[in-house]
Amino acid sequence: MKTAQPSPATFQPGRHLEMFDPAGVDPYQARAKLSGPATCPDCGVVYHDGRWQWLAAVPDAATVRCPACHRIADKMPAGYVSIDGQFALEHQDELLALIRKLAAREKAEHPMQRIMAIAPQGEGLLVTTTDLHLARGIGQALEDAYKGELEFHYNRDEHLLRLHWKR
Repeated sequence: MKTAQPSPATFQPGRHLEMFDPAGVDPYQARAKLSGPATCPDCGVVYHDGRWQWLAAVPDAATVRCPACHRIADKMPAGYVSIDGQFALEHQDELLALIRKLAAREKAEHPMQRIMAIAPQGEGLLVTTTDLHLARGIGQALEDAYKGELEFHYNRDEHLLRLHWKR
């Protein structure tokens, strides 16, 4: 006889990429593609051929705030990366250089993946991002470069990822 499975918790700890279900809907993504080219008034990114890209401004383009700038204006991150531990205190400049380098590379290729803020948090740092893939990338980069412990908590209902890295 089968027993009923309990409903899953809102936050699901894990490390597997399959937990990033593409069926999870980001509330900041448009429900339908824009009908024509558009330019974000805040950052200048251009919507062209069905996606946001770093291009020269398109003449007569509509003005539409991009999802990343919308998140920034609303102060609603998609990703949180908490960095703690004595190692983080002693190597803060190194860690920040790694994070900023990764973020610059990702932003150049994927305009919606940006760091919103880097702020002190207790004895460490809190990095907030506009995209959960960037948060995951930062956590993976820290673990790959410096080892330590990395924990993931994905909230499918809110399209939110919280990572905690400690060494």
